[in-house]
Amino acid sequence: MIPHASHQPPAPARVFLSGTPGSGALAEHVLATGHGRWWTDRAREPRVVAVTCGGYALLTGDPGAAAPELLAPLAGHYVEAPDRFLPVLGAAFGHLHPWERMLYVHRAEPVAPRVPTGVIVRRLAPRDAPALAGLDPAAAWLHDTWDGPAALAESGLAWAAFRRGRILALACTRFLGSRYEDVACATGPGERRRHLALACVTGLTADITARGHRASWSCSRDNRPSRLLAWTAGFRLTREYVHFAAGPAVGTSAPADAARGPRAGTL
Repeated sequence: MIPHASHQPPAPARVFLSGTPGSGALAEHVLATGHGRWWTDRAREPRVVAVTCGGYALLTGDPGAAAPELLAPLAGHYVEAPDRFLPVLGAAFGHLHPWERMLYVHRAEPVAPRVPTGVIVRRLAPRDAPALAGLDPAAAWLHDTWDGPAALAESGLAWAAFRRGRILALACTRFLGSRYEDVACATGPGERRRHLALACVTGLTADITARGHRASWSCSRDNRPSRLLAWTAGFRLTREYVHFAAGPAVGTSAPADAARGPRAGTL
């Protein structure tokens, strides 16, 4: 596929710019922040278009114009595409694992968090980039859609719980859309059940509302802790859908990032 800069979406990309929640805001995030890339099957009058950011991909167009080798740039991504693309996706990658997802939208008042003594919950600032970079590498997915911790810290779109300068829990805008902001959240393994994630999400969703947007929340159907946190924070189920973890492109042996499995919400 032919890559295009984040600020130069091809004409068919307008199908993605629909102001929808969840991963539907991915394309708008790429356009608004400059993080991510567009792809087409050809430079003029493209028949297939994709957009990628932070290990996620949206794909649409004419599957008849998408030869399996054309989709190689999507290897290692979580791909969301119409069902008509499933045959060519299956032929393009060494494995293609369906992942059932649940999409929530913020609609209710959250349960008031009770933050432990000695913990400060606040919006991240640029000076917090080193603390964000110091998280366990397994938490890098939190800033993948921002191309790193510095950009996320500078965005003003994240809240964290701190103790002595160390981040214990974090909630951030994963995809910044024109109407919705999709939220990502994680808590350190030793800090759970202390309302830290709830406090971070509550602060972030209040900011999102103040910006005139609505918060959304996406998680695996099997991730019960994430589903419970979403409900406690005032999110309500809107729909269920499936996206696919795409393994290495057929004919390659490189490991796919998607093989890391579901992002489990841990720091």
